[in-house]
Amino acid sequence: MKTVKDVSKMTGISIRTLRYYDEIGLLKPAKLTDAGYRLYDSRALEKLQEIMFFKELEIPLEDIKKIMENPLLDKKQILAAQKAMLEKKRNRLDGIIELISDVMEGVNTMSFEEFGENDVKTIISKMQQELSEEEFNQFIGQYGGGSIEAYEKQLKQGLNDENNKASLLKWYGGKEKVVEGYKSVPNMEDLRKEFDALQKDFSAHKENAGDETEHAMVAKLADLYRQMLNMDNARNFLLDLAKEYLQNEKLAEAQDKQYGEGTARYMAEAIQRYYGI
Repeated sequence: MKTVKDVSKMTGISIRTLRYYDEIGLLKPAKLTDAGYRLYDSRALEKLQEIMFFKELEIPLEDIKKIMENPLLDKKQILAAQKAMLEKKRNRLDGIIELISDVMEGVNTMSFEEFGENDVKTIISKMQQELSEEEFNQFIGQYGGGSIEAYEKQLKQGLNDENNKASLLKWYGGKEKVVEGYKSVPNMEDLRKEFDALQKDFSAHKENAGDETEHAMVAKLADLYRQMLNMDNARNFLLDLAKEYLQNEKLAEAQDKQYGEGTARYMAEAIQRYYGI
């Protein structure tokens, strides 16, 4: 048996609060001594732990009391629900922390500056430096209509398209970072292999939604995209990708065709769970 003082020291809950729980019938002590001191047994401590879980979810004491008095209470089911809600709260807080980090680093997603000639030339110059002459010419031939001038014009138009521009600024956090993000990635082939293997893992994991393995897989997905696209933070990109998987039927069908039925929806929902959406 533990005294009210012992329980207060063990749990961090004040003696006054424990007395109040007794007064409202939320947590009665196991017995009272002849002198009127409250004593708590292991069952009372288990009940107190459940109350603390519910309080963490910001459920009012009156509602906690009703739940605790429910004779049909399934403890495992309640704990599972608590765990899921706390994980969602944790994920949302993680997302907020990432947003604060972006602000502290000076990220500006509200820039309306145009991408000019110098920005386009810088991007193409980076590509020339990092690709072999053969690779660069092959790229220009495939995507630039055969000339650097034509590709410059096409790239500038694409960057300044209002929809594209808004997304790029949101994903990268600023015009300069967008320009920097266009540089090539030395280990791209290895990253693609990891990306392919990870999507197969998502497909195989569909029946275990919301567990810690899923959380780790989304974290890895974010890291792979961050490396592949030269981003500081892949959060906004992944949230937009999740939205596309849920709203763009053709994209979802292509994903499911390659990795299995339901993979696109599962990945979208896993991403949203990870960021607490």
